Amino acid sequence: MPTPNSNNSHGQTKLDPEKYARLKAELDAPYRGLRKFIYVAFGASGFIGAFISFAKIIAGQNIGSAFSNFALQVGVMALMIWLFRLE
Repeated sequence: MPTPNSNNSHGQTKLDPEKYARLKAELDAPYRGLRKFIYVAFGASGFIGAFISFAKIIAGQNIGSAFSNFALQVGVMALMIWLFRLE
């Protein structure tokens, strides 16, 4: 007795080739879109933080702290760019 979801004798349903390719891509790299969004969001956050820290360095306000913050933000941006390119 065939199952309700089967379209052929092997019990497999027929999928649209485009939908099958999309599902296969998701299976190969789960949550890829979410990861890319996170990389872009964190990279943008790092850019904003680096811009503010750089402005503080240029203004001469608390240069020691501002420089370490600037270096950290540039490191975050570099990491996010690297991870995005790996994707």
